[in-house]
Amino acid sequence: MIRTTFEARRRAGQAALVPYVTAGYPEVDSTVPVLEALAAAGADVIEVGVPFSDPLADGPTIQAASFQSLENGTTVERVLADIATFRARHDVAVVLFTYLNPVVRFGPDRFLAAAEDAGAHGLLLTDLPAGADDELEGKIRDSSLDFIRLIAPTTPEERVPSIAENASGFLYYISRTGVTGARTELRGELAEEVGRLRAAVDLPVAVGFGISTPEQAADVGAVADGVVVGSALVQRLGRDGVEGAAAFVADLRSALGDP
Repeated sequence: MIRTTFEARRRAGQAALVPYVTAGYPEVDSTVPVLEALAAAGADVIEVGVPFSDPLADGPTIQAASFQSLENGTTVERVLADIATFRARHDVAVVLFTYLNPVVRFGPDRFLAAAEDAGAHGLLLTDLPAGADDELEGKIRDSSLDFIRLIAPTTPEERVPSIAENASGFLYYISRTGVTGARTELRGELAEEVGRLRAAVDLPVAVGFGISTPEQAADVGAVADGVVVGSALVQRLGRDGVEGAAAFVADLRSALGDP
């Protein structure tokens, strides 16, 4: 479903919008209302962050949201239950965004089965490089979940085909090195890098890390298949609540083309 969503946007001459939110933030019971508001505002695929106490790939905004979510009492079981509630009423695809530790502690087989039962469509593990754990990677590929993989500007070109071969749904291209976080400017080399990547792989390519305004989203959407917005949305959610977050996503969707 994830890939067909991207392809439908591509046929319309538009990029897919992929907002990220941390489950259980700002309140433990916020997840379902937030997901429903983002779906109504024009999200194509929603990344749902499973909070973790040591989110090394994330900048201060998402780290703070994860810590608050854990303080709120959010658990893996609660995240999956909330996704099931959302998916019972909405068709928008959901990608679970997390780290290895919560999956290993939950039990990989149990986690994958529970994620499938909840109606999730994809899984992104930020700290599982391609080829690092053949057994676990095989289990994910054998599940019904799309295996979303990360590619960075520092990824050697010769490594890209092997990463893409074992990925599905879309490839997530990190727009810059470092951790997540809103930025005021995008790197000038981004368009060329994304163009080379799209020419080399068969999967849709979404770009994230640092996109914080509708104008930046439009610039990225002109060269990529999808745009991921996380820290700026989490900031807006924490400051202005669900309605403010939904308004921000609607502005992003408008900048990328009408729903």
